[in-house]
Amino acid sequence: MSRIAATFARLAAEGRKALIPYVTAGDPYADVTVELMHALAAAGSDVIELGVPFSDPMADGPVIQRASERALERGIGLRDVLDMVRRFRETDDRTPVVLMGYANPVERFGPDRFVDQAHAAGVDGVLIVDYPPQECETFAAQLRARSMDPIFLLAPTSTEARMADVGRIATGYVYYVSLKGVTGAGHLDTDAVARMVPRIRRHVNVPVGVGFGIRDAATAQAVAAVSDAVVIGSRIIQLIENEPRERVTSVAAGFIGEIRAALDSLGSPAEPPSEGVHP
Repeated sequence: MSRIAATFARLAAEGRKALIPYVTAGDPYADVTVELMHALAAAGSDVIELGVPFSDPMADGPVIQRASERALERGIGLRDVLDMVRRFRETDDRTPVVLMGYANPVERFGPDRFVDQAHAAGVDGVLIVDYPPQECETFAAQLRARSMDPIFLLAPTSTEARMADVGRIATGYVYYVSLKGVTGAGHLDTDAVARMVPRIRRHVNVPVGVGFGIRDAATAQAVAAVSDAVVIGSRIIQLIENEPRERVTSVAAGFIGEIRAALDSLGSPAEPPSEGVHP
């Protein structure tokens, strides 16, 4: 069982929802990421998504685009990101880490080499935004062979066929993008999320996390009531991007602590994932 699967199994047994923050590696300071990851874990994060900086992050809005630009200006690349995970693992062997990014850095690095080195560093899952599920089955199998989970996005526009494709090869969890747009854009329609999550569950047998547009405890709680996990990225980056280095971890941890408390105040767990895939 992967570290991600074990984490979701534990949370399900406890009747709790997963909290998954996203931060961009190397932002807002090149040397703060590992410390920030530890602070997020200590504040109640269950999985940490670590963004790999890229010059053309097509799914991301201006907040995360700026974070990538700042990290790239400091010379942060995929090797550095793997090293950050390796250093995080020196003192935390429990919190799952998911690398989230785009195909270009992985293709330049070499997919086979990437899988080997990600495993060695202690990565638990990989979400490549522009790897369609039907075109990366070999890559997904390589990840699973090294106890890493291939994680995929679904969106309001996803067809039943796309959901079935994702359900066939995804492990760990699936990430439902709750808005038609980029990260940090628009206003979250929790009623629409509540209608969509059961549709997704008919096709996938892994937990469903929801992200994009979650900015505070109230929306996080509303989303968690109908899903298995809440993913928050842009709001965290907004909170820390202009902070002095010495305040970055405390500001991020304070926010995550508020979200954790809101999720833990929910009364009953969401409908569990199905036992099998039902196209």
